[in-house]
Amino acid sequence: MSDQIRRTDADGIMTLTFTRDAKLNAVSPEMLDVMRAAVTDFAEQDQHRVLVITAEGRFFTAGIDIGRLEGGDTHNTNSGINLRRGYRRLHLLFDELEAIEKPVIHAAQGPCFGVGVELAASCDFRLAAARATYALPEIINLAVIAGSGGVSRVTRLIGPHWARWIAMAPETVDANKAMIMGLVHEIYPDDTFAEDVQAFARKLASLSAEALGLAKLAIDAAEAGDRISARNFDRVANSLLINSQEHHDKIAAFVNKGK
Repeated sequence: MSDQIRRTDADGIMTLTFTRDAKLNAVSPEMLDVMRAAVTDFAEQDQHRVLVITAEGRFFTAGIDIGRLEGGDTHNTNSGINLRRGYRRLHLLFDELEAIEKPVIHAAQGPCFGVGVELAASCDFRLAAARATYALPEIINLAVIAGSGGVSRVTRLIGPHWARWIAMAPETVDANKAMIMGLVHEIYPDDTFAEDVQAFARKLASLSAEALGLAKLAIDAAEAGDRISARNFDRVANSLLINSQEHHDKIAAFVNKGK
């Protein structure tokens, strides 16, 4: 296990914690490799019900480790193929987080910049500590855009109005503003943040895995498709769930409770 990121598994919850505080949790290739392996386990092993991605220290992350960008030497004008390959590997990780039929929680205990926001946008739930801030400073720092979902995914989440504010201006927003924008679902106090995040994760882990997975697919279908197709997907999903033993057990428990 890397000393830059820690994995813990307990009660159906897999938690990945960035531990590279000396570098403000700048995301390194080693951290991404650990994440890829963990996400594969999360997807394939039924005992893992919820994934939490969080951090400890001063920052959630200050962004990608610029000195160790995947794809080769960014000063080499002939390295476009390598750079795009590195981008593609990062995109595939974020795509898997977005597509996997289990809940994924992004929990920022502090400032979350650059790739941290791109990671957040690929998760299902975004939780913030009161001291958290969010920024896409790539235009300022690197004269590029946030090209790993920082524009495309964030715009899908918060719309072009706020995307211009955070990705084009680019302004740093605090947790309250991020919640107003629609980037953050909930804000927890700094001193109880880790406990509050795990409590939310435990609540999700207690729910039907099949229903959660189909709900995630149904939401994606509703966003990407037309209204008729989305409603049809809802009906197909529930036709599967209504015939499940888990649903029958819930109905029986409800009826017996009434007696």
